[in-house]
Amino acid sequence: MPAAPLSGEPKVPVLMFQRLLRDPLLHFLVLGTVLFLLYSLLGRGQADAPDAVVISEPRVEALAQNFAAVWMRPPTPGELKGVIDDYVSEELYYREALAIGLDRDDTIIRRRLRQKMEFIAESVADATPPTDAQLQEFLDANAAKFAQPVRTSLQQVFISPDRRGDAVREDAARVLARLQSPSSPADPATAGDPTLLPPAVSMATPADLSGAYGESFASAVAGLPLGQWAGPVESEYGLHLVRVDERMPGATAALEDVRPAVLREWQAGQRQRQNEAALAALREKYQVRVEGPAANLFAPAAPAAPEDGSP
Repeated sequence: MPAAPLSGEPKVPVLMFQRLLRDPLLHFLVLGTVLFLLYSLLGRGQADAPDAVVISEPRVEALAQNFAAVWMRPPTPGELKGVIDDYVSEELYYREALAIGLDRDDTIIRRRLRQKMEFIAESVADATPPTDAQLQEFLDANAAKFAQPVRTSLQQVFISPDRRGDAVREDAARVLARLQSPSSPADPATAGDPTLLPPAVSMATPADLSGAYGESFASAVAGLPLGQWAGPVESEYGLHLVRVDERMPGATAALEDVRPAVLREWQAGQRQRQNEAALAALREKYQVRVEGPAANLFAPAAPAAPEDGSP
């Protein structure tokens, strides 16, 4: 007859259970089961409520309008389906690219986002059109920029250094004398040498003259007398005998004559100021810290010493 267990000794099933609780295999199985259940719950939640890509009716209309703007006709049903499929593909790639951080540390994306932020800031300046008083004030402050330039009408006779050689200046003097002859002046069309330069211009600005004959020519013409042949005037091409037929002096522009240009410049200034104000506000919002040796470039400047040498 087996001996009865002592009253303080645990029974065999209890000992087996305690040993089982300490078994590493059991710990592994329990942990695996918990992870599996969590994964199943999370996966089921994502499957039941996936991220939605909703192509709304206004979006479809916008896609169709974009197609029509390019192809000058509305899309067929098949083409519209293709456009929508392409938009969905773009949206899916876009979302996944953001999810895995492809937008970070990309120079092109950073620059594009900066441009869009600047555009948003600058668009505020265009929200309210300026009054005539504001434009006039801007015009008065920048009168020289919008002033009407001097305009000149002239004829010119070309004397070619390549053709005349060392005698070019003597020949120019002789041709000038013939042009100035009071009794039988020479014909300007045949008095000089052939050239592709225009023989005459009407109401040309200094910029027009500079573009046609060169800057040195345009500068010299400003000092020539009216109504008589003069010269020679030197240019990068050669020598010219010039008759200034009319000279209209420059004048301060009236707003009604230069309104589009004044408005364009005013708006450009407003956009710049609005962008600078937005950037200043952002600098107040964020704390900027430059590390390394370059930090010295942003250190506040030391106050200037008094000129009298006092502390």
